[in-house]
Formats: sequence, C-alpha cells, structure tokens
Amino acid sequence: MRIGLALPHYDFSFPDREPVTLARVMDYARRAEALGFDSVWVSDHLFLDLAKYGGPPDRQRTPEALGMMSAIAAATERVRIGSLVLCAPFRNPAVLAHQARTLQEASGGRIELGIGAGWYQTEFDEAGIDYEKPVARLRAYAGTLREHLPDGPPVWIGGKGGPRIARIVAEHAEGWNVVWVQAPDGYRARLEILEKVCAAAGRDPASVRRSIGLSTLLGTDREDLAARYAALQRWAPGGALDGTPLDDWAAERLVGTPESCAARIHAFAELGVEEIIVGPGSLPFSLYDDEQLDLIAGELLPRVRA
Repeated sequence: MRIGLALPHYDFSFPDREPVTLARVMDYARRAEALGFDSVWVSDHLFLDLAKYGGPPDRQRTPEALGMMSAIAAATERVRIGSLVLCAPFRNPAVLAHQARTLQEASGGRIELGIGAGWYQTEFDEAGIDYEKPVARLRAYAGTLREHLPDGPPVWIGGKGGPRIARIVAEHAEGWNVVWVQAPDGYRARLEILEKVCAAAGRDPASVRRSIGLSTLLGTDREDLAARYAALQRWAPGGALDGTPLDDWAAERLVGTPESCAARIHAFAELGVEEIIVGPGSLPFSLYDDEQLDLIAGELLPRVRA
C-alpha cells in the first residue's frame, strides 16, 4: 500500500489562508518527498468556488495543473507526480498525449496521468467550452488519448464508479480512482459494478489498478482528535463544518487515531486498492495544519508499511 498527498494549491488551501503561489506548492511537494510520501497529486481547474462544499462563492485561484506537475518534477527526485484529475475537455487528447510524454521524460518516469469528465460548469461556460454529455465525451476522449499514448505514463480515470465510468476504465485505462468520501462497504459495491463491466469487455478486473483519495484527520487519541477537529471547524471556509459532529464527518473519511486509520487502509487493501491519497483538510487539496503531515508521516506511514 502506498500513501500519496493531495497537495494544497488553491487560495483557500493553506493553513494561513494566504494566497497560492507556485513556490508554495513546490515547497509542500518537497516536504512530502522528504517525509516519505510516495506520491503528490494536483487537480485541474481554471478557478474554483466553494459553494459545492458549503463555503463562500468567491473565486479561488490555482496554478495550471500541467505547469505545476512540471515544476514539481524539477523540484523533486523520487516522489511520483499525478493529476487527480485533468479535465478532459480543456485539452485536445493528441496534444495532452504529447505533453504527457514530455513530462514523463522530464520526471524520469514519475508521472501518473489521471483524467476526468469535469463537473464545474461555471468554468466551462466562462471558457466557452461545451458542457453537454461530459461522461459520454470522456469515453471518446479516453479512447483517442490511448491511441496517441501507446507508451507513456499510466492513465487513470477518476469517477464515482457507476456503469458508464466503469466502462471507460475497462476499455481505456490502467486504473480507477474515486474521491474524497468513501467507506470500504460502499467501495465493495462499486467494485461489483466494475467486475460486471470488465467481464462484458473481456478484461480481468484484477488488472485494473485502484486508488482512493480520502479526506483525512489524525489525532493521537480520541481527545486529541476532537481538539484537532475543533481546529478544523474553525479553519473551514464559511463555517462549512459548523454544527457537524465529528463522528458524522468521520464516517466515510480517513479519520481517527493512527491505529484505526491503518485498519481502515488495510480494509481497502483487501479490496485491491494499491494507494490511498490523503487530503488533510475539510476541502479537496487543502491542508489546515502542517502538523497533520508530520503525524501522518511519523505515525500512519510506518503502520501501513509494516
């Protein structure tokens, strides 16, 4: 089992809530590598607001995803670098294949190429990109990408795992990723869909690589966890976690002591998951407290690897 880190890279992402810069993202990538994380991951938006997550509608900036991945490749030596995920309609698939091959060479073979359909219609509309039938378009896109990328970084499909997404995975991808809220029982049900679709496509479902991104909060014991959750509630933009009990928020996330979180990761490993990507904040690609990185690296990683 490998453990990756969803890097903070939006204006809302950092403990001090100061605006994003590429230098800050690179600093966290270097820190993740030094702490022993196996991979670092970025998402792909032109801009983002937090209304979907219960936060304010103000637009949040981010560096461009492929540019970030290139900068991270230059700033690190070992850690793998992934997209979680690139929004397919933003880029011509032949051009993306060309970019991916270049990134793969520049990084020494450390790129993981995740793609998805996109969901944030506001940025599509502002950029003049058609938003209709995103999943159907992703299937065609993934097929074209594979034609132009017979050799190169592994291609992952990001999505919740319904039949249409599972079909794209079975036909055109090395791996499948789901984020940020997921429990082992629910994931098992999604795997049943994947197995049926793979059987119809003539593919062994065991050949599909599997990863899960999870919102993450660790505490050394129950009292410490409660204190850290209170701090996370204070940090959450727009008071999005106000009134949400810890146990409710924790139910389908990676939340608890290092021992209990390692047990949950083990349950996913038994379902064929090869990597957990942690997101130590209440929002995707955020970090509310730098101490979470030290706690994950010092207490969780050794237990998972043992």
